[in-house]
Amino acid sequence: MKRRCYMLFALLPLTASAVTYPVDLEQQLNGAEVSASPETIDRDMAGLQLHNYGQVAARCTAVFRNGPEAPRTRRTELQPGQQKILTAKFKREVIRLRIQLTCEPR
Repeated sequence: MKRRCYMLFALLPLTASAVTYPVDLEQQLNGAEVSASPETIDRDMAGLQLHNYGQVAARCTAVFRNGPEAPRTRRTELQPGQQKILTAKFKREVIRLRIQLTCEPR
């Protein structure tokens, strides 16, 4: 029993370090067959995982907004079946993240 208590206390810091904040994802795909999944990486860093399910390449632009900071823009081109992760690091801790994704087939 004593060992179980020690194990519980040892694992407690690992559960406290999980980072979560609300993420609003606005998608405008314009016919591109792309799926997007937001990721919370750290308290001041976020990511967006993109996957192209279509038969043609897609050009995507993601704009990451964190309150009063300047927006971070990331651009990429996804080939058919390709998967990429776009990341953005901020100077302040993220409280609420807004991501605007625009994709167009090529």
